[in-house]
Amino acid sequence: MTVAASSTGTAFVAVDEYGTIPGYSNANAPFADYTPTPITVTVSTFGLDSAISAIKTTAPSAGQPGAADTLRTLNPTGPTSHGPYSGMPTTTGAVMNSPLASTIAPGPPNPTATYYNTDGLLQNQQPIPYEPAGGLGTNGSQPRYMVESDFDYESIMLGLYQEWIELDCFNQGLALFDEADFAAAGLGPEDMSLIQFMAQQEAGHATLLSNMLGETAAPQCTYDYPFTNVREFVDFNQILTRFGESGVWGFINHLDSREVGQLLAQSIATEARQQMIFRQMSGLHPMPVWFETGIPQSWAWTYLAPYISSCPENTTRLAWQNFPALHVENQANINRLSPNDTANWERTGNRTADPAITNIPQNASCLSTNVTGYGCYPNIGKNRSEPLSFPGKEVYFLWDDPGTPVGPNMSYVTSTAAGAPEWVAWVSQLNLTYTPLMKTGPNSGYTYQPASEVYETKGAANGTMFVALTDSDLFLTPFNLSMINPHVVALGIYQAG
Repeated sequence: MTVAASSTGTAFVAVDEYGTIPGYSNANAPFADYTPTPITVTVSTFGLDSAISAIKTTAPSAGQPGAADTLRTLNPTGPTSHGPYSGMPTTTGAVMNSPLASTIAPGPPNPTATYYNTDGLLQNQQPIPYEPAGGLGTNGSQPRYMVESDFDYESIMLGLYQEWIELDCFNQGLALFDEADFAAAGLGPEDMSLIQFMAQQEAGHATLLSNMLGETAAPQCTYDYPFTNVREFVDFNQILTRFGESGVWGFINHLDSREVGQLLAQSIATEARQQMIFRQMSGLHPMPVWFETGIPQSWAWTYLAPYISSCPENTTRLAWQNFPALHVENQANINRLSPNDTANWERTGNRTADPAITNIPQNASCLSTNVTGYGCYPNIGKNRSEPLSFPGKEVYFLWDDPGTPVGPNMSYVTSTAAGAPEWVAWVSQLNLTYTPLMKTGPNSGYTYQPASEVYETKGAANGTMFVALTDSDLFLTPFNLSMINPHVVALGIYQAG
């Protein structure tokens, strides 16, 4: 940038700056007078160069004022073996009593939803100065950070199952792979330390959710992972944290307990950062969307359950549905120079959240180059010259029949109440978009990726997103998306970017 002295002689302004952003041509701004000092000394020793006044300080111990609550666990408390379950289930199916109906009928807007402000002024009497009327939980009542309904209980228990697998998975990757393995994936010791810290975050999240549930909170289980190297490990985690985060966004504003929702929001904000970091470690754009997606609890449980091998006896069971799996036959492989050259079934397994395989020819791998737009080594930001997917792409599907045992101890069973599949539902950002399903067999078909936009110029289908086969194209929006469940035939994940 060229600079010139201002009339005062104390500041600088940019000149001849035209930029690349429409509407920001001839940009000018004052800059401080700053001349960088040339580096003439390279630091090679480290130690105590200075001292500040301090006193010995320790955290309050248990029972003392201000003492922290007990951390439920920092390390695995059960067996650390991993792999598929080989026993026989003693209980099958989701928790259920006597449902009142098979579906929830759509209704008009809530009769209390009448507020509209036409003049920008306060419409109702303020309870106190600087506090506008309205809001929930603002009347001075003491917060109670416990679940308040079956809906709350089952939702937070699902969240706890998610926190446990993330804690275990992050630690398992660090236990399996050494520094050389991480270096081969472009990651170093500080990246390993970051993953270790994220596991510690999960210990805190698991403790928080357990405390909000009480004595029946589920413990850590044993898991069956789909990765064989570091690259597959971080790819799996960017998918795992995606549906974990989206699962919470889908139910958090439906909770009966506003207090629980408050604390949950403060934990899921960290989950969002984890997903972004794992995308960066995978050489993907860290956040290619304007809005994060919310999905129903049964969707999150469908994605999660196949990776839980077994749980201790008497572990609390869940009420959520397990849908049949929807497999994307030509899912883009993030490890390829050209994602369009992805062959069918380039995944490590046949579970819906399995990562892309790395066993491809070296000259086809994006790890073979650092050329901008084509290399996929870890980085803060990435743009792929050739997108992973695009509007109009022909996408092939296969889907399972219901009745497959899944989840802890193979004790849950996939099910659907829907009719024959007719539509593909694409769920991303704020959008639910349908495209027609062209069936090619009893459990196979194809469609084309939609070109829907969130707002003008921004495509809706991007990032790690969700797809479902449905028997109807029911109009739904983010707040009532769970009403799609009775119409879902099968459920999958789509890697759009």
